[in-house]
Amino acid sequence: MATVLDKVNSPADVKRLKHSELEQLAAEIREVLIQTVSLNGGHLASSLGVVELTIALHRVFNSPDDKIVWDVGHQSYTHKLLTGRKEYFATLRHYGGLSGFTARSESPHDAFGAGHAGTSISAALGMTLARDLVKMSYEVIAVIGDGALGAGMAFEAINHVGHLGTKLVVVLNDNGMSISPSVGAVSGLLNQVRFDPRYEFAKRQARRTITLLPFGELAWGLSKHVKSQFERALLPSAFWEDLGFIYLGPVDGHNIGELEAALTRARDFEPKPTLIHVITKKGKGYTAAEDNATKFHGMSPNNTKSSNAPPYGQVFARTVLRLMEENEKVVAITAAMLDGTGLAAVADRFPDRVFDVGICEQHAVTLAAGLATQGFIPITAIYSTFLQRAYDQIIHDVCLQNLPVVFAIDRAGIVGDDGKTHQGPFDISYLRSIPNMIVSAPKDEDEFQHLLFTAISAGKPMAIRYPRGHAEGVPLKPYLQQLPLGKGEMLKAGQDLAILAIGSTVYPAVAAAEQLAEDGVDCAVVNARFAKPLDSELVLELATRTKRLLTVEENTLAGGFGSAVLELLGSAKLPEVKVECLGLPDRFVEHGTQELFRAMFDLDSEGIARRINISYPELFIKASSKQQEEVSR
Repeated sequence: MATVLDKVNSPADVKRLKHSELEQLAAEIREVLIQTVSLNGGHLASSLGVVELTIALHRVFNSPDDKIVWDVGHQSYTHKLLTGRKEYFATLRHYGGLSGFTARSESPHDAFGAGHAGTSISAALGMTLARDLVKMSYEVIAVIGDGALGAGMAFEAINHVGHLGTKLVVVLNDNGMSISPSVGAVSGLLNQVRFDPRYEFAKRQARRTITLLPFGELAWGLSKHVKSQFERALLPSAFWEDLGFIYLGPVDGHNIGELEAALTRARDFEPKPTLIHVITKKGKGYTAAEDNATKFHGMSPNNTKSSNAPPYGQVFARTVLRLMEENEKVVAITAAMLDGTGLAAVADRFPDRVFDVGICEQHAVTLAAGLATQGFIPITAIYSTFLQRAYDQIIHDVCLQNLPVVFAIDRAGIVGDDGKTHQGPFDISYLRSIPNMIVSAPKDEDEFQHLLFTAISAGKPMAIRYPRGHAEGVPLKPYLQQLPLGKGEMLKAGQDLAILAIGSTVYPAVAAAEQLAEDGVDCAVVNARFAKPLDSELVLELATRTKRLLTVEENTLAGGFGSAVLELLGSAKLPEVKVECLGLPDRFVEHGTQELFRAMFDLDSEGIARRINISYPELFIKASSKQQEEVSR
């Protein structure tokens, strides 16, 4: 049986639909979203909340001539369905399939690629200025959520837009949420509109009241001052108008007719910046997601393998709780990731010592620096991909002043289905070059808790990177112990070759050495623990003795742990040491499972063993000769 969605293969088809078909289209889209995301994982609640808004955008504007810029891009699933990608939607977040975010390489309708919050208004303004410079007339629309609006970059862009005054439409998708409920004064201002009926009442009554006055119709038409002052006293429009925007709203984000009217008005307005304030419900149309939008913000596929090992985030939360109980100077900071990092449980226990700053990583790091100047020990928990945004603050505000800030870097290395915007392969490289910074990675959850304990007494900046997902399943020691800074751990002695592994690659390295032992190759295995400072003594001793080293890391090879080892060997001028480095290549890693990419880049045990076989064939020749001698005896 044909559906309304069957008729839609491009935005032009959306425009041809009758108004009576639009609600059915929205319902069918929601069914596809729920079914696909349940199987593949992805961002469900956010996408369900913008179905009607997306339909209205494509009915009013002419993509791809008009540029629709989606902030973050995680709410663009309906946009994908309406722009010629319906037949491939089942491949969402699968390797080689559709991205879970917008991607310019995927479709001309994706005007800007994204994955991080707060970029849309800046990108849209760039497109607007390009349009004006070549004297064209296409429209540019930035769709930004209220959580992303709190990002510092978004405010910088708003300030510039208001200063320039060029025509740009900003659609504020206000659902009171980012991943968790939005925080900050801006969110509080918006919530006044969402939850206080006086604002909407005032808006409806403004014209009615004024037109009842003598010459009221004339007054309404001619006296902008009367109208603006009346609304200004009761509506948040003043905030936006003072910034140079025309304010429209609030608009019901699930009423396609109202949305079309507001978007059309913005499109046909005088050439000034316009902000349309749209009120939506995150998870709309799916009761479970409406009731728990945080849980359904980002979903794992329903075929995810179970594990008896705890997630690293759970170990992090448990350890931070313990550290806070034992030391009142320990505090924690995150940037809109209370749930994602595990700090929500810590905030419940210590609400005055856990700070969620919203999507403001730069502020989070300098806030930590300020706390550190006053004797506190801040643990700043930020995903690797988002910590990149605060690079200047790490250098200038923390490391330059040698302040004792602990960086808990979640989702380091290969992240998986979220893809190239969320992979975390750069942190060793971008942190290792900074003076005063200690860079570490635990091999398992037990070592993780000890590194956190070590970091709070290090007295200088220290980063601990750890992967997404479940840990190794080793028992946690009941006590916490100091680990010597810059010292590795010899896990297995060996004479033929030394494998120097760090973080998530340590256990695969041990398994590879066990496989190679069956072929007669005797590998030493080192848990490096620290990319900076290196355990120079141990590395040089192994290099001198075995003459063969293999470094393994889940970080880009450029500037990573392997590079640090090569730099050490170069400065020591050791002759005839053969070194092979395993890590991530010099390219952005697409979306796909962690297991897939670890196998693809030889970072699993089979890959490590295979690379040793290829790179050091003389070991296998020697082992084979030795075995033949033993047989002949």
